Amino acid sequence: MLREIRPAILVLLVLTLITGLAYPLAMTGIAGVLFPGQAQGSLIEKDGKVIGSALIGQEFKEDKYFHGRPSATLAPDPANSSKTVSAPYNAANSGGSNLGPTSKALADRLKEDVEKLKAENPNAPVPVDLVTTSGSGLDPDISPEAALFQVPRVAKARNLPEDRVRQLVTDNTKGRLGGLLGEPRVNVLALNLALDTATAR
Repeated sequence: MLREIRPAILVLLVLTLITGLAYPLAMTGIAGVLFPGQAQGSLIEKDGKVIGSALIGQEFKEDKYFHGRPSATLAPDPANSSKTVSAPYNAANSGGSNLGPTSKALADRLKEDVEKLKAENPNAPVPVDLVTTSGSGLDPDISPEAALFQVPRVAKARNLPEDRVRQLVTDNTKGRLGGLLGEPRVNVLALNLALDTATAR
């Protein structure tokens, strides 16, 4: 019986070392050499300090900044651990709200958000990604239309010509991957950093 078990144990150990240790270490090393920025989390630095990641959105509330998509992520309530509270862009609890199209809570929130945005820019249709959450709740990008919709508010708050702010949106718009995959997008953090730099000049 030991004769039959010994090869099975040996194969298990060898495969565990190969697939559980050698292969992951090799892939991590190769990724670190070929894609150093991405392997470290696509971190964005300002003045030598990490201020975010190109892969995870952040909440910007001030009028002088572009705002990202709403986020439905939650965190434990500090006052009562059996409950949760809203924690936008909480990477430790990625996920959507799971509210369906017939949900009254979702319909009420959408109506309220659309009305706020219409008051901000009554001359343009409200882009859908400014009122709907992404599946992960961490989306760092918005559509170019969503960024352009916010130009009047940002320009007014910064006392800048709208054309200058619009040009920043155009400069920070990334196209489809390889010209085919995905949709054009604007990284909100990168756009806000470019906006800060342009304003500081």
